[in-house]
Amino acid sequence: MTDTQFKDLDRFVSYAEKQFDLPLLAGCFADGRADPKVPSRAVGLSLLLGEVIQSPGLSQLEEETKLPQWQRWVGYHDRISHDTLGYAANRMSPEQLRRAGRFISRKLKRGKAFEASKMHGLLAVSLDANEQFCSDHRSCADCLTREVTCKDAQGNEFKKTQYYHKQVYAQLSGPRLSVILEVEPMRPGEEECGAALRLLRRMRQTYGPRFFDLVVVDSWYTNGPFLQAVVEELGWPVVAVLKQERYEIYQEALALTPGEPTHVVERGEEPNRRRVEIWEVPALRLSDTYTDPVRVVRVRERWTEQTQQGKKWKTVEREQTWIWVVAGELDAYNGAAIRDFGHLRWKIENNAFGELTQHWHLTHCAHHKPVAVLALLWIKIIAFTLFHAFAIVHGKLFRLGKVTLQELRKRVYRSLLCGWPIRCLSG
Repeated sequence: MTDTQFKDLDRFVSYAEKQFDLPLLAGCFADGRADPKVPSRAVGLSLLLGEVIQSPGLSQLEEETKLPQWQRWVGYHDRISHDTLGYAANRMSPEQLRRAGRFISRKLKRGKAFEASKMHGLLAVSLDANEQFCSDHRSCADCLTREVTCKDAQGNEFKKTQYYHKQVYAQLSGPRLSVILEVEPMRPGEEECGAALRLLRRMRQTYGPRFFDLVVVDSWYTNGPFLQAVVEELGWPVVAVLKQERYEIYQEALALTPGEPTHVVERGEEPNRRRVEIWEVPALRLSDTYTDPVRVVRVRERWTEQTQQGKKWKTVEREQTWIWVVAGELDAYNGAAIRDFGHLRWKIENNAFGELTQHWHLTHCAHHKPVAVLALLWIKIIAFTLFHAFAIVHGKLFRLGKVTLQELRKRVYRSLLCGWPIRCLSG
């Protein structure tokens, strides 16, 4: 390993200090402990760095805080127990952490980091809900509940209550950098659309109506009240995938798009190039609850894949069809653009939920208390955003394809273990 590989932690910290005023951000970690022995700043920075280096839980993080390099950076020269980390997290302010996340997103936009994330000149926000974790035994005041059917050792069925937490995420999705802008927990007895509207209304107040240009959602949101609120009240056009075959508009769209496609385009590079066939219906009625005309875009995509069957590789032809509903003013964008907007929705599943679950321990509940769950989630999102901005926007190694994101995180951890000199965080 070369000396330059020992400097990755220092580079990450320097980037966060220079671009996002990390010493100022550290103020968001204040908590309500009375006369704490361990400063809030040291606790918060430890939780933040623990996310970057993939620490799976608070007990492991306690071990990391014994490192002299760690103690020097956070400004506290002793280990921090997992009890202290959890206790402090439950007394932090999720609203302060939310403001810190918003501050980072605004700095990224002012620094033109989102220019490469634009699709056809527009910034799209994807909405979707994700279940963070569930438990058969532990619960808190903010837990959602459901009845599940199980079987005992003799095969007899019985019902039990399961407790879980679920949030709606808003991600600014782009081909290059995708950033989680907001998170809203679902409340007991609440449907997904209710939490989503609460999230979007807050985003309009805090980010403003022009921070992004359109909203992309799953079929769950193709209902009149949601579309009416987003399009008419909040002023954002919506692109929603349509899956429910029971909807009259679904059957009507299929009936009105027979024969040859309106136009054909190609997407992707070889060997993954796709032939995209597009049909459009300019004005249809969605439902009794949303009577304004909506535009419908039907897309059929065809491509080939190499699959292994036994010891031989074969070329297999694939085909898939999507139907999208467009509500609001997107008339200037053709069916191919609507298809591209619609496909951005998968970024939130892959980049946010998939990567956070697989590599950032999203489903691990470190401290099951109402405030701690949300505070620790926001710290994870802040670390996730800072690291991705460092790797994708600032770093050369990832852009040149020399390291993966996970390898870069390991290099940051190795530089911590190797004790490369890093200054104490200023401020």
